[in-house]
Amino acid sequence: MKKRFLAPSEVAESTIISAETKANLSTTRLLLLGIMAGIHIGYGAFAYIIVSQSLGSIDAGLAKFLGASVFPVGLMLVIFTGSELFTGNNLMTMAIMDKKITIKGLFKNWFFVYLGNFIGSILLAYTISKTQLVNKNILDFTLNTGLAKTSLSFQATFLRGILCNILVVLGVWSSAAAQDIVSRIFAIWFPIMLFVVSGYEYSIANMFFIPFAKFMGLSITWVDIWISNLIPVTLGNILGGGIIVPIVYYIAYILPAQK
Repeated sequence: MKKRFLAPSEVAESTIISAETKANLSTTRLLLLGIMAGIHIGYGAFAYIIVSQSLGSIDAGLAKFLGASVFPVGLMLVIFTGSELFTGNNLMTMAIMDKKITIKGLFKNWFFVYLGNFIGSILLAYTISKTQLVNKNILDFTLNTGLAKTSLSFQATFLRGILCNILVVLGVWSSAAAQDIVSRIFAIWFPIMLFVVSGYEYSIANMFFIPFAKFMGLSITWVDIWISNLIPVTLGNILGGGIIVPIVYYIAYILPAQK
Protein backbone atom coordinates (compact mmCIF):
# COMPACT_ATOMS: atom_id res chain seq x y z
CA MET A 1 0.00 0.00 0.00
CA LYS A 2 1.28 3.43 -0.93
CA LYS A 3 2.20 5.62 2.02
CA ARG A 4 -0.24 8.55 2.27
CA PHE A 5 1.59 10.76 4.77
CA LEU A 6 4.99 11.39 6.35
CA ALA A 7 5.72 10.46 9.96
CA PRO A 8 6.38 13.37 12.35
CA SER A 9 10.11 12.59 12.40
CA GLU A 10 10.17 12.76 8.58
CA VAL A 11 8.34 16.09 8.62
CA ALA A 12 10.91 17.46 11.07
CA GLU A 13 13.75 16.39 8.75
CA SER A 14 11.96 17.81 5.71
CA THR A 15 11.40 21.13 7.55
CA ILE A 16 15.15 21.44 8.15
CA ILE A 17 15.95 20.63 4.51
CA SER A 18 13.40 23.20 3.34
CA ALA A 19 14.92 25.79 5.68
CA GLU A 20 18.33 25.28 4.06
CA THR A 21 16.81 26.11 0.68
CA LYS A 22 14.93 29.12 2.03
CA ALA A 23 18.04 30.52 3.72
CA ASN A 24 19.84 30.60 0.38
CA LEU A 25 17.19 32.25 -1.77
CA SER A 26 18.13 35.54 -3.42
CA THR A 27 16.77 38.82 -2.09
CA THR A 28 14.72 39.27 -5.27
CA ARG A 29 13.04 35.89 -4.91
CA LEU A 30 12.35 36.45 -1.21
CA LEU A 31 10.70 39.80 -1.92
CA LEU A 32 8.66 38.62 -4.90
CA LEU A 33 7.48 35.41 -3.23
CA GLY A 34 6.86 37.37 -0.02
CA ILE A 35 4.71 39.92 -1.85
CA MET A 36 2.64 37.15 -3.40
CA ALA A 37 2.15 35.48 -0.02
CA GLY A 38 0.93 38.77 1.46
CA ILE A 39 -1.57 39.08 -1.37
CA HIS A 40 -2.75 35.48 -0.92
CA ILE A 41 -3.35 35.94 2.82
CA GLY A 42 -5.10 39.23 2.06
CA TYR A 43 -7.50 37.44 -0.30
CA GLY A 44 -8.44 35.10 2.54
CA ALA A 45 -8.80 38.03 4.94
CA PHE A 46 -11.13 39.94 2.62
CA ALA A 47 -13.23 36.80 2.08
CA TYR A 48 -13.48 36.54 5.88
CA ILE A 49 -14.84 40.08 6.00
CA ILE A 50 -17.38 39.45 3.24
CA VAL A 51 -18.75 36.30 4.85
CA SER A 52 -18.70 37.50 8.46
CA GLN A 53 -20.31 40.91 7.95
CA SER A 54 -23.56 39.47 6.64
CA LEU A 55 -24.20 37.19 9.63
CA GLY A 56 -22.75 39.06 12.59
CA SER A 57 -26.08 40.57 13.64
CA ILE A 58 -27.77 37.15 13.52
CA ASP A 59 -25.28 34.86 15.26
CA ALA A 60 -21.75 36.02 16.10
CA GLY A 61 -20.40 32.50 16.58
CA LEU A 62 -21.78 31.25 13.28
CA ALA A 63 -20.48 34.35 11.50
CA LYS A 64 -16.97 33.76 12.87
CA PHE A 65 -17.06 30.08 11.91
CA LEU A 66 -18.21 30.72 8.35
CA GLY A 67 -15.69 33.52 7.97
CA ALA A 68 -13.00 31.24 9.38
CA SER A 69 -13.99 28.56 6.89
CA VAL A 70 -12.89 30.66 3.89
CA PHE A 71 -9.80 32.32 5.41
CA PRO A 72 -7.56 29.20 5.06
CA VAL A 73 -7.66 29.56 1.26
CA GLY A 74 -4.93 32.18 1.72
CA LEU A 75 -2.46 29.72 3.25
CA MET A 76 -3.44 27.07 0.71
CA LEU A 77 -2.46 29.45 -2.09
CA VAL A 78 0.81 30.28 -0.31
CA ILE A 79 1.80 26.64 0.02
CA PHE A 80 0.60 25.46 -3.39
CA THR A 81 2.42 28.30 -5.20
CA GLY A 82 5.62 28.04 -3.16
CA SER A 83 5.30 31.61 -1.91
CA GLU A 84 7.24 32.80 1.14
CA LEU A 85 5.31 33.50 4.35
CA PHE A 86 7.04 34.97 7.38
CA THR A 87 4.95 33.13 9.96
CA GLY A 88 5.42 29.75 8.29
CA ASN A 89 9.13 30.45 7.92
CA ASN A 90 9.38 30.80 11.70
CA LEU A 91 9.87 27.01 11.60
CA MET A 92 13.31 27.65 10.08
CA THR A 93 14.68 27.90 13.63
CA MET A 94 14.76 24.09 13.61
CA ALA A 95 17.60 24.34 11.08
CA ILE A 96 19.39 26.80 13.38
CA MET A 97 19.23 24.25 16.21
CA ASP A 98 20.52 21.60 13.82
CA LYS A 99 23.34 23.94 12.68
CA LYS A 100 22.27 23.65 9.05
CA ILE A 101 21.79 27.40 8.49
CA THR A 102 23.27 30.53 10.03
CA ILE A 103 21.56 33.24 12.06
CA LYS A 104 22.41 35.62 9.21
CA GLY A 105 20.63 33.39 6.69
CA LEU A 106 17.60 33.12 8.96
CA PHE A 107 17.31 36.86 9.55
CA LYS A 108 17.84 37.64 5.85
CA ASN A 109 14.90 35.38 5.02
CA TRP A 110 12.68 36.70 7.79
CA PHE A 111 13.41 40.37 7.03
CA PHE A 112 12.80 40.32 3.28
CA VAL A 113 9.87 37.91 3.49
CA TYR A 114 8.22 40.01 6.21
CA LEU A 115 8.79 43.13 4.11
CA GLY A 116 7.35 41.38 1.05
CA ASN A 117 4.33 40.16 3.01
CA PHE A 118 3.69 43.74 4.18
CA ILE A 119 4.01 45.19 0.69
CA GLY A 120 1.69 42.57 -0.80
CA SER A 121 -0.91 43.04 1.93
CA ILE A 122 -0.88 46.83 1.53
CA LEU A 123 -1.13 46.62 -2.26
CA LEU A 124 -4.17 44.37 -2.05
CA ALA A 125 -5.82 46.40 0.72
CA TYR A 126 -5.39 49.64 -1.23
CA THR A 127 -6.59 48.09 -4.48
CA ILE A 128 -9.76 46.65 -2.91
CA SER A 129 -10.47 49.98 -1.21
CA LYS A 130 -10.75 51.51 -4.71
CA THR A 131 -12.98 48.83 -6.26
CA GLN A 132 -16.33 50.08 -4.90
CA LEU A 133 -17.01 46.58 -3.59
CA VAL A 134 -17.47 47.87 -0.05
CA ASN A 135 -21.08 48.50 0.96
CA LYS A 136 -22.20 49.94 4.30
CA ASN A 137 -22.25 46.59 6.12
CA ILE A 138 -18.79 45.69 4.87
CA LEU A 139 -17.51 49.16 5.75
CA ASP A 140 -18.88 49.00 9.29
CA PHE A 141 -17.43 45.54 9.83
CA THR A 142 -14.05 46.61 8.41
CA LEU A 143 -13.83 49.70 10.60
CA ASN A 144 -14.93 47.80 13.71
CA THR A 145 -12.36 45.09 13.01
CA GLY A 146 -9.56 47.61 12.60
CA LEU A 147 -10.60 49.48 15.74
CA ALA A 148 -10.87 46.30 17.80
CA LYS A 149 -7.43 45.07 16.73
CA THR A 150 -5.75 48.37 17.62
CA SER A 151 -7.52 48.73 20.97
CA LEU A 152 -6.10 45.63 22.65
CA SER A 153 -3.38 45.81 25.29
CA PHE A 154 0.20 44.80 24.44
CA GLN A 155 -0.18 41.70 26.61
CA ALA A 156 -3.40 40.60 24.91
CA THR A 157 -2.05 41.01 21.38
CA PHE A 158 1.23 39.32 22.29
CA LEU A 159 -0.46 36.30 23.87
CA ARG A 160 -2.95 35.99 21.03
CA GLY A 161 -0.02 36.13 18.63
CA ILE A 162 1.64 33.19 20.39
CA LEU A 163 -1.51 31.07 20.27
CA CYS A 164 -2.12 31.99 16.64
CA ASN A 165 1.22 31.02 15.16
CA ILE A 166 1.36 27.74 17.04
CA LEU A 167 -1.65 26.76 14.95
CA VAL A 168 -0.33 28.35 11.74
CA VAL A 169 2.96 26.46 11.81
CA LEU A 170 1.09 23.28 12.75
CA GLY A 171 -0.97 23.84 9.62
CA VAL A 172 2.25 24.18 7.60
CA TRP A 173 3.67 21.13 9.40
CA SER A 174 0.55 19.05 8.70
CA SER A 175 0.58 20.12 5.06
CA ALA A 176 4.17 18.93 4.74
CA ALA A 177 3.09 15.53 6.06
CA ALA A 178 0.41 15.14 3.37
CA GLN A 179 1.31 13.54 0.05
CA ASP A 180 -1.48 14.82 -2.20
CA ILE A 181 -3.37 18.07 -2.80
CA VAL A 182 -6.67 17.03 -1.22
CA SER A 183 -4.94 15.83 1.94
CA ARG A 184 -3.00 19.09 2.12
CA ILE A 185 -6.20 21.11 1.84
CA PHE A 186 -7.68 19.36 4.86
CA ALA A 187 -4.36 19.50 6.76
CA ILE A 188 -4.25 23.28 6.31
CA TRP A 189 -7.95 24.01 6.77
CA PHE A 190 -8.53 22.72 10.29
CA PRO A 191 -5.68 24.47 12.19
CA ILE A 192 -6.16 27.75 10.32
CA MET A 193 -9.94 27.71 10.78
CA LEU A 194 -9.36 27.03 14.46
CA PHE A 195 -7.12 30.05 15.07
CA VAL A 196 -9.45 32.39 13.18
CA VAL A 197 -12.63 31.26 14.92
CA SER A 198 -10.82 31.50 18.28
CA GLY A 199 -9.94 35.16 17.72
CA TYR A 200 -6.15 34.87 17.85
CA GLU A 201 -3.92 37.51 16.24
CA TYR A 202 -2.05 36.90 13.00
CA SER A 203 0.51 39.49 11.93
CA ILE A 204 0.27 38.89 8.18
CA ALA A 205 -3.53 38.98 8.10
CA ASN A 206 -3.44 42.13 10.24
CA MET A 207 -1.21 43.73 7.61
CA PHE A 208 -4.35 43.58 5.48
CA PHE A 209 -7.16 44.06 8.02
CA ILE A 210 -5.88 47.23 9.72
CA PRO A 211 -4.48 49.12 6.68
CA PHE A 212 -7.67 48.24 4.80
CA ALA A 213 -9.67 49.83 7.62
CA LYS A 214 -7.38 52.87 7.43
CA PHE A 215 -7.87 53.18 3.67
CA MET A 216 -11.64 52.94 4.26
CA GLY A 217 -11.62 55.81 6.75
CA LEU A 218 -10.47 54.57 10.16
CA SER A 219 -8.68 57.41 11.94
CA ILE A 220 -5.36 55.79 12.81
CA THR A 221 -1.72 56.48 11.96
CA TRP A 222 0.80 54.00 10.58
CA VAL A 223 2.78 54.37 13.82
CA ASP A 224 -0.32 53.38 15.78
CA ILE A 225 -0.82 50.34 13.54
CA TRP A 226 2.69 49.09 14.28
CA ILE A 227 2.82 49.92 17.99
CA SER A 228 -0.70 48.89 18.94
CA ASN A 229 -0.81 45.68 16.91
CA LEU A 230 1.80 44.56 14.41
CA ILE A 231 4.84 44.69 16.70
CA PRO A 232 3.37 42.78 19.67
CA VAL A 233 1.56 40.32 17.39
CA THR A 234 4.73 39.67 15.38
CA LEU A 235 6.73 39.06 18.55
CA GLY A 236 4.04 36.66 19.76
CA ASN A 237 3.98 34.90 16.40
CA ILE A 238 7.75 34.39 16.58
CA LEU A 239 7.57 32.97 20.08
CA GLY A 240 4.75 30.58 19.21
CA GLY A 241 5.88 29.46 15.76
CA GLY A 242 9.62 30.09 15.89
CA ILE A 243 10.50 28.94 19.40
CA ILE A 244 7.84 26.85 21.15
CA VAL A 245 6.85 24.47 18.35
CA PRO A 246 10.31 24.04 16.75
CA ILE A 247 12.06 23.43 20.08
CA VAL A 248 9.53 20.81 21.18
CA TYR A 249 9.64 18.84 17.94
CA TYR A 250 13.40 19.21 17.52
CA ILE A 251 13.92 17.67 20.96
CA ALA A 252 11.30 15.00 20.31
CA TYR A 253 12.30 13.91 16.80
CA ILE A 254 15.72 15.19 15.69
CA LEU A 255 17.83 14.79 18.84
CA PRO A 256 16.95 11.11 19.39
CA ALA A 257 17.99 10.31 15.80
CA GLN A 258 21.42 11.82 16.45
CA LYS A 259 22.21 9.59 19.41
